[in-house]
Amino acid sequence: MKLSEYVTYDGVGLADLAARGEATPEELASAAQRASDAVNPQINAVVETWPAQDTPDPGSTPLAGVPFLIKDLAVTMAGKRVELGSRIAAGNVAGTDSSLMARFRRAGLVTLGRTATPEFAYSTTTEGVLHGATRNPWDPTRTPGGSSGGSGAAVAAGIVPIAHATDAAGSIRVPAASNGLFGLKPTRGRVSMGPDADEVFNGLAVHGALSRSVRDSAVLLDLVRGPEIGDPYFAQQPERPYAQEVNRSPGSLRIGLLTRPWGGRAVDGAIVDATLRSARLAESLGHQVEKVQVDLGVGWEEFVLANARLWSANLVTWIDGFAADLGRPIDSTTVEPEMLASYAYGRQVSGADFVHALAVRNDVARAIGRYFAGYDLLLTPTLPELPVPLGTYAKGAECADGLGWLRQLFHRSPFTAGFNVAGTPAMSVPLATDPDTGLPIGIQFAAGYGREDVLFRLAGQLEQAAPWAHRNPTVWAGNHNNA
Repeated sequence: MKLSEYVTYDGVGLADLAARGEATPEELASAAQRASDAVNPQINAVVETWPAQDTPDPGSTPLAGVPFLIKDLAVTMAGKRVELGSRIAAGNVAGTDSSLMARFRRAGLVTLGRTATPEFAYSTTTEGVLHGATRNPWDPTRTPGGSSGGSGAAVAAGIVPIAHATDAAGSIRVPAASNGLFGLKPTRGRVSMGPDADEVFNGLAVHGALSRSVRDSAVLLDLVRGPEIGDPYFAQQPERPYAQEVNRSPGSLRIGLLTRPWGGRAVDGAIVDATLRSARLAESLGHQVEKVQVDLGVGWEEFVLANARLWSANLVTWIDGFAADLGRPIDSTTVEPEMLASYAYGRQVSGADFVHALAVRNDVARAIGRYFAGYDLLLTPTLPELPVPLGTYAKGAECADGLGWLRQLFHRSPFTAGFNVAGTPAMSVPLATDPDTGLPIGIQFAAGYGREDVLFRLAGQLEQAAPWAHRNPTVWAGNHNNA
């Protein structure tokens, strides 16, 4: 299979080829490896590859035989390294499959490697010391976003049609917006974090995926959703498979429009224009769109402070655990400056501080829940600016304390984190491009708790009305016909 043919299919399309006997899983895996060889040196999205281990029966699932990549964090594959993008965890090998990895195998996905993440997924850019900076396929001088930046860049460049991602404050939606992809953050409790963790970042983090088509994300979520024994959260299972929702009419939805983020930072004019065009598109499809103000439940600084306390306290346990298990010091030889600052900050978080942060989580969940009692969806920009040049986040990072580092991250992505704290689903849809640079612009839609069905219906409608599959980045595996 030529790469120019391979990249024209999404995951469901490749699986269909295999089911009809027009390509074997081995041929698809070979194409993915050749795609990685062709483009990964330019974008540094994939940090390790390995030969295909699973041999699924073609046709056994809607994604059987599809090449796949996992993020270097939060999912473990027996016998493979999971280093969380950090030197302190370098060489760490997983002993067993996590619950999600077992579901990926049962889904028939052929996992061929792992993708780059910033250290401990604690950033919305992917520029770690361990593996170096990951580059945006649309403009390699710019960030692909984070923390699932490696997965985003790999999918955008055509290495695989879909890849694993996680999201604790926007880490699916930020790379989706930065790389011109579809990315949906599921409801808290939709996908198990087990068995080694009951929750990550106290319920703020979830598993998901980045894809070029809506149906790929819907089908994968169908294949991996549902609780495991001992999970602390439960999201009611949908009435029908999400794959069926993609082609169902959403009806006339009541959508609130918010173009100014919590915290009040300025939004680039091109981003605002793209968001307003998307609102008009929604209206043309029969939806009711009106400008709204959305109560976050607490002030912005209190929101940032609560997140900093939760994030950094969790970080302490991770760093201490790897230091003890691998016999390594906790210093500049093993941990990056902003993470050392966040580690120091986390060690100062008291039990009372932590409990107060959880109370803020409750306040935010209640406030956002009240909004969705009156509206079906909220429409916002995913990001307030275009992907920034590589190195932007590093300016002054060595002097920041733990609170200051998180404040910078939330300044860069102020529209996304509220839905992690509330536990509600949200998606970034690649509906626009910047007319001056050609860079993609993502538009975010958020829904009430457990309402991924509404998001998938709208996403399928938007994909038909304003298709994006024909838009390819500069670094694109399909340009390498001889690979």
